Amino acid sequence: MNTQHQVILSLGSNRGNRLNNIQLAIDSLHATVATVVKVSAIYETPAWGFEGESFYNCALVLQTHKEATQILEEILELEIKLGRQREPIEGYQSRIIDIDVITYNEEIIQTDKLKVPHPHMQNRLFVLMPMRDLNLDWRHPILQKYLPELVQLSEDKSKCVVIQKLTAPLEKINLQQYNYIAIEGNIGAGKTTLSTKIAEDFNAKLVLERFADNPFLPKFYEDQTRYAFPLEMSFLADRYQQLSDDLAQFDLFKDFIVADYHIFKSLIFAKVTLAEDEFRLYKTMFDIIHKETPKPDLYVYLYQNTEQLLANIKKRGRSYEMQIPAEYLEKINQGYLEYIKTQTNLNVLVLDVSDKDFMENQADYIFILDKIAEKSQS
Repeated sequence: MNTQHQVILSLGSNRGNRLNNIQLAIDSLHATVATVVKVSAIYETPAWGFEGESFYNCALVLQTHKEATQILEEILELEIKLGRQREPIEGYQSRIIDIDVITYNEEIIQTDKLKVPHPHMQNRLFVLMPMRDLNLDWRHPILQKYLPELVQLSEDKSKCVVIQKLTAPLEKINLQQYNYIAIEGNIGAGKTTLSTKIAEDFNAKLVLERFADNPFLPKFYEDQTRYAFPLEMSFLADRYQQLSDDLAQFDLFKDFIVADYHIFKSLIFAKVTLAEDEFRLYKTMFDIIHKETPKPDLYVYLYQNTEQLLANIKKRGRSYEMQIPAEYLEKINQGYLEYIKTQTNLNVLVLDVSDKDFMENQADYIFILDKIAEKSQS
């Protein structure tokens, strides 16, 4: 199930270099506002509601965790940066760029600043035809009709001509060159959030760790000495079982898989939490299991400094994590970094995301995607 919001935008331009205006708007939206996952072809359409040059129009899909009002505010700011000037005159006018929010999921929003679905979308072929290109399973929440039906029923008979195809920015970031990516990090580093977002944006198969199901975890945070060994053995058994089950459903040579953990995290935590004699016994079991576990094509380690980890842990509010000491997190970070250095047969990318917020800052998310894509070229 997609945890992000699906937003459809309509873009138009009838001043200057229309194609460049549209392409710059798409790239800027993707870089600064939200992930552009689909783009329609560009259509040339007559000016609607006034006398003016023909427009270039397209539609696109954003995926985002942001609320509708925030998306609108950021789009209005972007329009100004791209040269949009709103003249204090009534009616429609020519413009360098026009970006309209047409839908937000299948929600109905009626405020002074934002109305979705756009109240006039069903009457405008320059909106409907590019939207139809997107091949979405979207139904108008008021009219209860799908896009092909809306196009057919529209009273607008304007001539809309396809000028050229466009490529969504996401399609230029080739993560599918890796069949299997494992994203790791310390407690609170954001590995699950990032894994889920990448899987949704790239339509990948998602494997998430079932950490919340471990009965020893709350007990461990209360009495580490007593519960460390059963906790780590339980985690090891569960991770192996889950990876075996989940990965067996996919074709490691054809499917694109993103996981928020890899089996060797078990060894990292065990080395920190277990006494020396317990760790020796544990490692014997781990080595046997590790040999049987599929290895990712790329292993991404999200490094965050201890201060940021503690802030993230506090923010997500899991009661049993609140007492985790800074020293423990530092040992885990150090354990990861030391172990990664020894992995000569593992394709590793270490990313310092201490000053990154890939949920709220689109540029930070694109930075991470670019680094992952660049890794194959290094």
